[in-house]
Amino acid sequence: MTVGPHIISLGCRLNIAESEAIRTLTAGRDMVVINSCAVTNGAVAETRKAIRRARADRPGAQIVVTGCAAQIDPKSFAAMPEVDRVIGNAEKLLPESWQSSDAILVGDIQRVRDTAPHLAPAFSAHARAFVEVQNGCAHRCTFCIIPYGRGNSRSVPAGAVIDRISALVDAGHREIVLTGVDLTSYGPDLPGAPTLGLLVERILHHVPALDRLRLSSLDGIEIDDRLFAILTQEPRIMPHVHLSLQAGNDMILKRMKRRHARAESLALVERLKTARPDIAIGADLIAGFPTEDDAMFADTLALIDDCDVVHAHIFPYSERDGTPAARMPQVPMPVRKSRAALLRAAAARRKAAWLASLVGTTQDVLVERPGDRGHAGNFAEVRWPPSSETDSPLPVRPEPVEGHLSTQATSPAESSASTVMRWKRPPDVSSRAGGSATSSPARTEVGRVHRIHISATDGKTLTGTPA
Repeated sequence: MTVGPHIISLGCRLNIAESEAIRTLTAGRDMVVINSCAVTNGAVAETRKAIRRARADRPGAQIVVTGCAAQIDPKSFAAMPEVDRVIGNAEKLLPESWQSSDAILVGDIQRVRDTAPHLAPAFSAHARAFVEVQNGCAHRCTFCIIPYGRGNSRSVPAGAVIDRISALVDAGHREIVLTGVDLTSYGPDLPGAPTLGLLVERILHHVPALDRLRLSSLDGIEIDDRLFAILTQEPRIMPHVHLSLQAGNDMILKRMKRRHARAESLALVERLKTARPDIAIGADLIAGFPTEDDAMFADTLALIDDCDVVHAHIFPYSERDGTPAARMPQVPMPVRKSRAALLRAAAARRKAAWLASLVGTTQDVLVERPGDRGHAGNFAEVRWPPSSETDSPLPVRPEPVEGHLSTQATSPAESSASTVMRWKRPPDVSSRAGGSATSSPARTEVGRVHRIHISATDGKTLTGTPA
């Protein structure tokens, strides 16, 4: 039996979306692909660990490294004895790249001027599907290495996005996540310079069967009136806004070369919460940025309460060679880590209080694997007891078991169109322990949306029962 590819996706949701395309392009091969991240030194270290584990687990497989870390420093990964090939970010979604035998296939990402939806036939491992609508970044925050891994900002035309989402909805996906490196910069490079808000309007209009649409991280300074209205008035947009705040002190924000001030973040969140009180705020925050003193850090710490951040992504600052911030006076690493711990503790307290406020409510939850958990629209994690009528949760949506890619394909779009998937029949729940196919639906229907009555919380997740 042929051993299929194993895709290890590290980092952002954009990588998850692209990994599904890679899975199709490498179908049937004895290969491990590490789709790497470079956002911090820790992410690069995790990539190297994944490479070593892959070689130990699959000694006979071809090991290929791609993604941002590979794009930025291909020679260092090619020098690892475990690695067979290194493929760049622009090349990883081209069918011909996977036919090549070049040890290093990495071009100049800054020369890339277009992008594609990077179509995958299905998101078999995920209840929700991720759709790339934008790639790259035209801004140069002083701490960020990602523009060197992704290139300049470029957008996917609305028609291609809508076609992709329509296909995913037809395949059974109830929730779609729009992804990008700098999502709110969508559109200026396209004819007519459409905005992200206009794109979302078009998606909702042309795909009426789409139940739930979620947006990945947004730059608050670019949320215009159209996008604000959609976020706060459209019920099919999930009540969950994740903001790229990074810091709560104006001097640090200026040294980061961010384009917003603390007061603007506070005002935006107040407007969002006033217009849609159930909206949940997430944020990226960096602890220990160069020159940050105790008073500056206190401003960032206070931001968690001031902006009601209940989904926090906390990072101790990680200097990256080639970025301006790496040349600034550095905060000692132990201080960075201790400040990050304080931010995480504050965020955990805020989240626990928020979850407690949801006890007694009923939430619409997207059921995820293994079938006894999922996320509400506000992205709170919800769990429920295992079914008493089945030994374990069983997925109802068909599982892909084999994919075949036509050798005629010459582009990512053609690859998707030329892909044939075979599906296995879902398990018959009624044959298990005398149960019925309609009993305990929220425990068995992965990928479906069910109403869950929330009865308790442990401060991290919610617990409930099907309503």
